[in-house]
Amino acid sequence: MTPLPDRVQEQVNVAVDQGLDGIIVYVDGGGHAPELYTAGWKDRAHKMPADPHALFKIASISKLYISAAVAKMVCNKILSLDRTLADYFPELAERIENADQITLRMMLQHRSGIPDYIDSPNLPWSNLPADANRFLQLILDKGADFKPDSRYQYSNTNYLLIGNIIDKVLGYSHREYIKKEILNPLKLTHTYGLLSEVHLNEVMSGHYIGYDGDLKTQNYVSPGGSMVATASDVGIFLRALNDGSLLNSKEQAIYSTIYKYEHTGLLPGYSSIARYYKDIDRVVIQFVNTSGGDSWTISEMVYNRIVRMLRKQSKK
Repeated sequence: MTPLPDRVQEQVNVAVDQGLDGIIVYVDGGGHAPELYTAGWKDRAHKMPADPHALFKIASISKLYISAAVAKMVCNKILSLDRTLADYFPELAERIENADQITLRMMLQHRSGIPDYIDSPNLPWSNLPADANRFLQLILDKGADFKPDSRYQYSNTNYLLIGNIIDKVLGYSHREYIKKEILNPLKLTHTYGLLSEVHLNEVMSGHYIGYDGDLKTQNYVSPGGSMVATASDVGIFLRALNDGSLLNSKEQAIYSTIYKYEHTGLLPGYSSIARYYKDIDRVVIQFVNTSGGDSWTISEMVYNRIVRMLRKQSKK
């Protein structure tokens, strides 16, 4: 309820005062060069201040990259949006309910009815599997949450399966395809498919309210949630996805029918927001290395106030 400050940095500073360990904000567009703002800690235990170029676990923002890869592959007739999960993986036909009715399009749009493994009480957060298919085991032989395409319900299992489908069709990792077809053309040299590909010293520490340890080493490998990147790299990618410079016109038309153009991400110790605002031509990326408690509410509040500030500035 306090008045908006005049500068983004002032609002970023307030975020730390409200209990967030560290924050990075990237803003570009509106006729201005990209700008980075930080406050708090990159590594609280070692008193290392927040680094605008630190790597960060971007969690479900990864789904934007997978969806863009699918759009390219559909355009090139490598994948079909209308083929079913059972078509791609016959061995799952008896283990995932309605696999013969669930299309690739439904999985992309979270309209499959496949349960989310995140909701499983057996998910071992304290010792995450090194094999992504261990996550899949948590939902096999479970009933569907709803009839395919009858409604929307976000499920990380959808993108785990999509990653597996891409791997099978290509004969190599979807992460390699994303690197070749998306990261390299955009010159995104600070974006990685897995935490294991980077030096941990370059990664921002992650904290969960009520837990004293550093969650940086927790390696989440499931497709659609495993990527690591800098705020600048995510910002460049998001603008390219939105302005048509990443996908050609046919690919863009396909993408527009299968997924959205913004995303949030949440993992233990990490929360992120990546959005483009057409009305003011601004990409705003926010990384916060705190989760739990009311940290997400605070993160959203800080982010929304920054966007309000940018809209106010754009009118001057």
